[in-house]
Amino acid sequence: MTARRFPRRRHLAAVVGLLGLIGASGATPALAAKPAGDGPEISFTTILGGYTRPVLVTHDGTPDRLFIVEQTGRIHVARYRDGAWRKAGVFLDLRTRVNDPLTEGSEQGLLGLAFHPEYASNGRFYVNYTRRATGAKNGDTVIAEYRRAGPLVGDPGSRRLVRTIRQPADNHNGGHLAFGPDGYLYIGTGDGGGGGDPFDNGQDLGSRLGKLLRIDPVDPGGPGPRSYRIPPGNPYIAQTGKRPEIWAAGLRNPWRFSFDRGTGDLWIGDVGQNAWEEIDRVPATGGVDAGKGADFGWNTCEGDVTFPGDDACDHGGLDQIDPVFVYSHDPGGPADDGCSVTGGSVFRGPGATAWRGVYLFGDLCNGRVSALDQDGNRLLTVSSGRTVSSFGEDVAGRLYLVDLGGSIARIRFSGDPTP
Repeated sequence: MTARRFPRRRHLAAVVGLLGLIGASGATPALAAKPAGDGPEISFTTILGGYTRPVLVTHDGTPDRLFIVEQTGRIHVARYRDGAWRKAGVFLDLRTRVNDPLTEGSEQGLLGLAFHPEYASNGRFYVNYTRRATGAKNGDTVIAEYRRAGPLVGDPGSRRLVRTIRQPADNHNGGHLAFGPDGYLYIGTGDGGGGGDPFDNGQDLGSRLGKLLRIDPVDPGGPGPRSYRIPPGNPYIAQTGKRPEIWAAGLRNPWRFSFDRGTGDLWIGDVGQNAWEEIDRVPATGGVDAGKGADFGWNTCEGDVTFPGDDACDHGGLDQIDPVFVYSHDPGGPADDGCSVTGGSVFRGPGATAWRGVYLFGDLCNGRVSALDQDGNRLLTVSSGRTVSSFGEDVAGRLYLVDLGGSIARIRFSGDPTP
C-alpha cells in the first residue's frame, strides 16, 4: 500500500517527545468551520473530567464500566448510571511504585493497562509502568500482574512481577499493553530513548526495545523462576541471539497500537524523530497473526523515507512493512504543526454504520484527529480542541478520546465519510 505524504522542509527542530507537553491547555490551531450537517462530522463530548494527566481509557468486559489511567500512577473507575458516566473511585493506586513523571521525565509513569480476556473469572489484569527506584533501576519498565479485590477495586497486595526491561534513557518507553485476538498479551516498547536510536535497538533482535513483544503472562505455576510463557508461533523461538518474546521489530516509540475487533488487523501509531509521523497497518491471517515477524524499519527509515534523508526507504527487512499513512511536521498540510502521533482504533461500535471500519488517530501537539479508510486514505481531519494522549473503546466498540489535560470525551460520528 502506498503511504500518503504531505510536503515538508528540511532541518526541522527536534521533535517534542511524546507526552512532553506539560501545559495541557487544549489550545489547537483552528480548522475552517463547516455548517452543521454539511458532510461527514466527528464530534467530541466530554463525559468525565478532573483527572491528572490521563493517558488511557479502557474496559474490563463489563458494559457499564470504564477505567482511566493517570500517568502519575492511579487507575480510576467510572460507571454508567442514570444516563451518564459517573466517577466510582480509585481502582488501584501505584504512585509509590511509579516514578513521578512531573519531576523525573515527562514520558515516564504509569503507561499501560490491559484486562485478561478471562478477567470475569480469573480477576487478572496487567500494568506497564516505569518504576521508582534508586540507581540505574529507576525508570526501568515493569510489567506486573494484579488481581481484583472486588468489582471496583484492585488488590495492591496481589502484585506479581511478569517482566522488567532495562531502560537506558528516560524517553521512548512505549508502554501500551493489549490482549490480541489470539488471547496473548502484546507489549509495545520504545527504542530506549535518545535521538536516532543511539543504542541501535530498533533493528537488534537481541534487544526487547523498539519492538512489539508477545507473551502468555499467566503464571506458569510450579517450581522455577518463570513468570510468563513464550507462545508457540512466536517468530524467533530457539534462534541464537534473538529474543523469543519478539513479535515485530523496527519501532521507535509505538504510542498506542490496537487490534481491529472486526478483522484482527494490527494498527500502530509510531512516533517519528524530527520530520515524519507514521501509521502502520498489518492485516491478520484468519483473524490472528497480524504483524508476525514484521520489520517496521526504524532506524533505517523514518516514515517512508530513509533516515536521515528523503529517498524512498527500502530497509531490507525480512518482512518489510511500509507505513499505510505518513504526515510531516511541516506546515502546509491538513496535519500541519503535528509532532507526535497518537495511535487510535478502528470504529466497530453501534450506530454510524457508514463509519464502521474507519481508523481514527490523533496528534499530541496540535490536537487534530484524522480518519483513515482501510487503505490509508485520509477521509477527514478535525480539531478536537484537546491534547490527545490516547484513544480507547468500551465493550461495545464506542470510541473515546483521552485529553492529557484531564478529561475523557465520547467520540460521535455523523454523515458519510466516503467520497
